[in-house]
Amino acid sequence: MFSRRASCHLGGFAAATLAWILCSVSMNLPQWRVWYFEEPMESEPSMVLVGMWRTCVYYEERNSDILGVCYQYTYQDTFIPLDIRVAQHLLLISSIIGMVSTISVVVALWKLYTGRFRKKFTYNPFLFPGVLNIIAGVLVFLSVLHNYLAIIRNDGIVFPPSFHIPSIPDIQKFGTALAMATFSFVLFLMGGIISLSFTLSLHSQIHSNI
Repeated sequence: MFSRRASCHLGGFAAATLAWILCSVSMNLPQWRVWYFEEPMESEPSMVLVGMWRTCVYYEERNSDILGVCYQYTYQDTFIPLDIRVAQHLLLISSIIGMVSTISVVVALWKLYTGRFRKKFTYNPFLFPGVLNIIAGVLVFLSVLHNYLAIIRNDGIVFPPSFHIPSIPDIQKFGTALAMATFSFVLFLMGGIISLSFTLSLHSQIHSNI
């Protein structure tokens, strides 16, 4: 019986693991907010990628070549908006929680498949990773929401003069890293719900036996 249920949780494990990978990868990519400048002046960029940990600036040369340079953020930088600072920490915490959840599910599945669970037990090892996945999903959602709102409002950033970046773009769009983080949020919730569904079915069985 537990083996049949474990097959369902393999899907939840795959979803949660993929969510953790997408969260960790997207956090380090600069393609969260994509800034476009329709008619950039000389020495000004044509496109800027604003990420959670770095900003990449792209200049279009006269021979149509694209020149790019990236600036890594530090904790001493004062120009970084509060929403990005908050998203940095939320994504970092989500990645750590996702890693702990993945390890917990691996241990639980190993015990399930090796028959190390007793027939009657009150502790469900999938409850802990399920709750962790839900928490990680909520934190990723808050990070994604902050960025979606900033793009919709076309919020600007006052970069240092050495960056040669205008504070407000002409056009601001969603980047691929933001899409990855959004998908990560959905997968975290899926993995958490599947783990919690094992909890509900387990408790239902215990009460019916009583």
